[in-house]
Amino acid sequence: MSNLFTALKEKVSGHNLRIVFPEGTDERILEAAGRLAADKTVVPVLIGNIEEISAKASDMGISVENMEIYDPANYIMMDELVAAFVERRKGKVTEEQARQILLDENYFGTMLVYLNKAEGLVSGAAHSTADTVRPALQIIKTKQGVKKTSGVFIMVKGDEKYVFADCAINIAPDSQDLAEIAIESARTARMFDLDPRVAMLSFSTVGSAVSEETTKVADAVKLVKEMDPQMIVDGEMQFDAAIVPSVAASKAPDSPLQGAANVFVFPSLEAGNIGYKIAQRLGGFEAVGPILQGLNAPVNDLSRGCNAEDVYNLALITASQSLVR
Repeated sequence: MSNLFTALKEKVSGHNLRIVFPEGTDERILEAAGRLAADKTVVPVLIGNIEEISAKASDMGISVENMEIYDPANYIMMDELVAAFVERRKGKVTEEQARQILLDENYFGTMLVYLNKAEGLVSGAAHSTADTVRPALQIIKTKQGVKKTSGVFIMVKGDEKYVFADCAINIAPDSQDLAEIAIESARTARMFDLDPRVAMLSFSTVGSAVSEETTKVADAVKLVKEMDPQMIVDGEMQFDAAIVPSVAASKAPDSPLQGAANVFVFPSLEAGNIGYKIAQRLGGFEAVGPILQGLNAPVNDLSRGCNAEDVYNLALITASQSLVR
């Protein structure tokens, strides 16, 4: 375990934080949940058929003693969840529709978080990002002042750690979106003991090329400075000028970043997604996430290609987010 996750484990242990796993029968989820429960790091809350989960855990040699398991089809407090869901959706669903929707593990689990029966949720091992994010947006919703949620990866390699955003949610963010992503990403960075130095990325460095795409990023930088005058931020900026001091001295000598950025805001989802995977596969960085930002309570999305270690680590991050909340 890297120093980052050792620190997070120490941070969240002893708080009895409950993290929901809607995919309770997935072997990767069970393996991670078993480890979390054995460590007494968090209390795993597994969603699914209780007998099926218990049998599968037993076959894997995993004790469910320090876990909670709930089956939406036989949940004793379902009436409370239904009523709260109908109220939250403000007339968009009937009681009958709500009862049917809450049989879905992700909706059910998200309601547990909304009603403070759990502190956070981790899903996505067997579901799409949309399956995880949609219930969160409908039920938990974004924080006041935040229009859109965004997804970041924490890139870790030894003692190196960086924040890459948005790599998961917003396909074509405008200037306002990018500014919001930068502000939220800086907050995420602080959670991991990073003093945020934010680079707003492009194929141009401070005017070396001018186009609609570069102007969008430059405008976003202006908005960030208005929203948080104390933030260390610059752009539009090429990646090498953001992270290599010698290149920064040549291309952007007046930049406050001085080639030492640690938070990178990509101009589009395709750039962000490609960028983090290059760093992961060719650069040898561990990519943790996507971590969803801007919500009223932590809900995080796994990659369907995740392993049990990824699940464990994202649970630690989710628990840590709940403490900040």
